[in-house]
Amino acid sequence: KLCGYLQKLSGKGPLRGFRSRWFVFDPRRCYLYYFKGPQEPLPLGHLDIASACFSYHQPEAGAAAAGDEPAAFEVHSPGGAVTVLKAATRQDMTYWLQELQQKRWEYCNSLGAAARDSRTSPTPGDFAKGLVAKDSPDLSILSQNASAERARNILVVETSPTDLVGEQAASQPAPVQASAINFSLKQWSTEIKNSMSSLRKGSNENRRSVFYTTEEWELLDPTPKDLEDSMALEEKRKHLAEGNKGLTSSAFPFDFGRIPHKARRPLKDMIGSSKNRNSSDSSPTEWCSGNGNRLVSELQLKYQSQQEELEKLKKDLLSQKELVRLLQQTVRSSQYDKYFASHLCEGVPKDTLELLHQKDDQILGLNNQLEKLNLEKDSLQQEVKNLKCKVGELNERLGMLMETIQAKDEVIMKLSRQLSECEDSTSSQSGAINSPTATCTNKELQELDRLKDNLQGYKTQNKFLNKEILELSALRRNAEAREREWQAKYTSLEAKLCQIESKYLILLQEMKTPVCSEDQSPAREVITQLLEDALKAEPSEQPEQAFFKPHLVSEYDIYGFQTVPEDDEEEKLVAKSRALDLRSLSLSENLEISTGVKWENYLASTMNREMMRCVELKNLIRSGIPHEHRSKMWKWCVSLHVKKFKDSTVPGYFQTLLQKALEKPNPASKQIELDLLRTLPNNKHYSSPTSEGIQKLRNVLLAFSWRNPDIGYCQGLNRLVAIALLYLEQEDAFWCLVTIVEVFMPRDYYTKTLLGSQVDQRVFKDLLSEKLPRLHSHFEQYKVDYTLITFNWFLVVFVDSVVSDILFKIWDSFLYEGPKVIFRFALALFKYKEEEILKLQDSMSIFKYLRYFTRTILDARKLTAIAFGDLNPFPLRQIRNRRAYHLEKVRLELTELEAIREDFLRERETCAEKRDLISDDEEDS
Repeated sequence: KLCGYLQKLSGKGPLRGFRSRWFVFDPRRCYLYYFKGPQEPLPLGHLDIASACFSYHQPEAGAAAAGDEPAAFEVHSPGGAVTVLKAATRQDMTYWLQELQQKRWEYCNSLGAAARDSRTSPTPGDFAKGLVAKDSPDLSILSQNASAERARNILVVETSPTDLVGEQAASQPAPVQASAINFSLKQWSTEIKNSMSSLRKGSNENRRSVFYTTEEWELLDPTPKDLEDSMALEEKRKHLAEGNKGLTSSAFPFDFGRIPHKARRPLKDMIGSSKNRNSSDSSPTEWCSGNGNRLVSELQLKYQSQQEELEKLKKDLLSQKELVRLLQQTVRSSQYDKYFASHLCEGVPKDTLELLHQKDDQILGLNNQLEKLNLEKDSLQQEVKNLKCKVGELNERLGMLMETIQAKDEVIMKLSRQLSECEDSTSSQSGAINSPTATCTNKELQELDRLKDNLQGYKTQNKFLNKEILELSALRRNAEAREREWQAKYTSLEAKLCQIESKYLILLQEMKTPVCSEDQSPAREVITQLLEDALKAEPSEQPEQAFFKPHLVSEYDIYGFQTVPEDDEEEKLVAKSRALDLRSLSLSENLEISTGVKWENYLASTMNREMMRCVELKNLIRSGIPHEHRSKMWKWCVSLHVKKFKDSTVPGYFQTLLQKALEKPNPASKQIELDLLRTLPNNKHYSSPTSEGIQKLRNVLLAFSWRNPDIGYCQGLNRLVAIALLYLEQEDAFWCLVTIVEVFMPRDYYTKTLLGSQVDQRVFKDLLSEKLPRLHSHFEQYKVDYTLITFNWFLVVFVDSVVSDILFKIWDSFLYEGPKVIFRFALALFKYKEEEILKLQDSMSIFKYLRYFTRTILDARKLTAIAFGDLNPFPLRQIRNRRAYHLEKVRLELTELEAIREDFLRERETCAEKRDLISDDEEDS
């Protein structure tokens, strides 16, 4: 996978610069997508490599030797757009250019012009799986020029990528541009200089923003007594501390809350003294230039004084409220004493009264002490908060300084290395340094080395540009050849169109004004000829539709199924009629192209992330997976369901089972051999013993029979595997069978009793009576057992029951969503033809119609809309509950049948007349 970090030049004006991006190449469309990072799901944009050319500039003299320096190259797109990319090293740049050239060459030589322009067809590399891959429709694959290939190989520059290229680069941090480091270092140094200059004395410019006092400031920890004395003015000190912090720089903070009350001066006096000192120290020129600053400072002082007055009024209000509270408490206490003395204390000894008064005084004292402690606690909490803020600021400043020191250390180390190299070179030539001749010789040697490096760089650039010119010339010749080919084909189709138009005109003229009798009329012959022409369409005439729709009128469709029978004339006519109907549908629908575009966009969004289950993917799969993506999506769906099984097996598990089956045949081997040629006789991949699909089918069935000896082999498994092998390789088809039998279907679905299959038929009867009550009543009225038809639908998932196009759309959803899809489509088939079935009025005609009606359904889009739209809601919980209910009933019935069988055997042993009767099973054994 071609991916890695590159820096892309983007932005406008002063913001224009290189930004690190994660690039991923998509071989399906020959696009180079770029993302913010390896974990981003959506790309920021893409570059069309198929129609682009590349170049780069040789660095200035002396820079060619620096292979570890960043190297930029350009991607020229159609329309004059130029994208500048920069690799971390020249080695990475060379690797990227070589790989992009190779990808462009492979892509342009493997696709026809129409397929490439429409972007609806993949490269042949995507058809690497399954039997269908061997029969992909013929496209205009260009024969590569042998001389061009030899020249390209000669001009290749051998190189290998660094750690910033490839999938392993995703785990590394993105490279940072050196200019960004320099900018950040410069910014840090400027900030440090400003911070240090704010502490420097004697500068009038700094004194405009920092005020000083003439007294010694002492930062002492206040005692509890000081805190208690100054509690009433705590809020004012906080406000003054905030005002001072706003007027001073961040490098000179004061904490007024930690200064003793005796050491403090009013803020107006401090500002006034600072103002007088500033005015006495400043020169007239500075006074003229500082008029504006003085006016601003006066406004700030006025604002500050007003704020102080406001705070003073607030404090007075708070003190008055506190006085009122104390007076109220005193009044309540005196009222309590008066009440207690007048009513409750008559006859009480004086000592007791004094003791009560002492207790009341103690309670009041404790309350006051509690209030003081609460205030002290609040002040300490505020102090802790301020200290935490200071610690955070110091930590940030410390981190910034550490980064600055680290950057400076790197610069020092680099300069030290350069110095050591210079000293080594100087020491090796110490004998010749003293003389002017030796100095000149040393300079000439350095110049010679520099010229050699430049020469090597120009040779590499020359090779690359020659290869680029060679490839572009070859691609231009191929494009011209394709254009001539398509021009000839266009002329041929235009001539054919004229012939068909003339035939239609003759037919219309004859139908309008017949000139012959009905028996001698040429209209019948013309109609026959037109139908024959329609059925003789070649696949190569419609390459743009080859990947989306099976070819409808050829001998075999793209899945390998025979479209027209060989012997039966009636079946031939039916097949031709069906083919014409399918062609009519394909011509009237334009949804296949839009579906392909949606799939391409979705897969493009997964270039930088793993696919996962989501509503968007489910809707896409329900609309049908395009032919070119089906192998990939089926394999992903199977892996999703059997991940827990695969994780618990050893590598080479399938090959081990297959080797065991080939060395030691099991009882299922004989039945498997008998059913191989009966699997899909109408598919060319399984039609003869020498067909490639037969051997693969044998291997998968034998391996599964050893994995699951309880089932071994059941008729029906062969058809499931045969369909899977059309798009999957042997091992993936094996896991697909495991998914169907062991994950999707209930237990005993494919065992000898077919218990699970019988249960599903009863569940389907319940669903039919619920979703299609009229049709269910119609079947009940004429006593039609439609489960004789639907049983095979469920057992082999509609294989040989519907047309191939619909079959594979059903399998798309089935492998993603599970067995509920079978119920959906089974009901949808009946609903599709409900009105036609209701018109039949006897059991024989109904049953005969049910045997073939599914082959007459051709509109896959309408059937899918019924299955996933008209039949909603369709909860899986309901199916599970009904399966559990009917499973118990079927088990009871089987138990009764087994009891009847045992009674019959005992009766046969005791009765001489019945002793000679034997069952079929006993006869086989």
